[in-house]
Amino acid sequence: MNVWFYVISTSVVFVFSGLLAMAGLGAAFLFVPFFYYMGLPLSEATPIALLLNVVSLFMAAVNYGRARLINFRMGIPIMLAAVISAPLGARLTPYVARDILLALFAAFLVFAGFMMLFYSPQPRQKPLISWVEVGVGIGIGIVAGFLGGLLGVGGGNFILPVLAWMGLDPKIAAGTTAMIVVFSSFSGFLGHVSLGGLEPRFLAIMALAAGAGSLVGSYWMKTRLSSQQLKRIIGVLLWLIALKMVFDLIF
Repeated sequence: MNVWFYVISTSVVFVFSGLLAMAGLGAAFLFVPFFYYMGLPLSEATPIALLLNVVSLFMAAVNYGRARLINFRMGIPIMLAAVISAPLGARLTPYVARDILLALFAAFLVFAGFMMLFYSPQPRQKPLISWVEVGVGIGIGIVAGFLGGLLGVGGGNFILPVLAWMGLDPKIAAGTTAMIVVFSSFSGFLGHVSLGGLEPRFLAIMALAAGAGSLVGSYWMKTRLSSQQLKRIIGVLLWLIALKMVFDLIF
C-alpha cells in the first residue's frame, strides 16, 4: 500500500462517514466496492467496511444520545427484533430472485427519498403509549431485519424513512437509526471471516478517519442543521443509495 492509497482511502472514509452519520446510516455499502476497486480482496473489504460502520456510528450514536436524539424505547425493540429476523432472511436468500428484490428495494428507496423531500408528516402532539412504541418497534425490526438479511443490505435504509413517516422528528429518527445500525453492523462483521490478513496500520488509520468524520457529521447534524434541512439531505442520500443499487444490478 503506497502513500496515495492511504491518502485517497482516508479522505473517502472521512467524507462519507461524516455524510452518512448525519442521517444515522452506515457507509459500508460504499466502502466495500471502493476498497475492492482500490485493490483489497473482497474477503477483506467487506469486514473492514462493516467495522468502519461500527466505529463511525458508535461515535455518532454517543453524540446523539447526549443530545437526547435517540428514542431508546422504540430503538431497542427494533434492534432486538432485527437481530432475530435477519438470519431467517439470510437463509431464504438462495431461494428467491435476489435481483428482483433488489430492484423492488431500490424502488422503495426512490419512493422514500421522494417522501422525505416533499412530504411533511405532522409531528406527534403526544408521544405514543410505551407499549405501542415497543410493539411498533418490534414490527419495524422484524421487517427491516428480514429484508436486510435477505438482500444483504443495511436495514437502516428501511428503518430511517419509516420512523420519519411515523412523525418522529428527523433528527430523532436519524439518531435512533444510528444506534440500531451500530449493532446490526457489528453482527454482520462477526459473521464474516477474520481480519487476519489485513494490515493493522491500515485498519487503525481507517478507523480514525471514520470516527473523526462521524464526529464532524454528527456535530453538524446536532448544531447546524434544522430538521427540515436534514430531511432533504436524507432524501438525496436515499436516492443515491437506490442509484448505486441500480448500478450494481446493471453492471
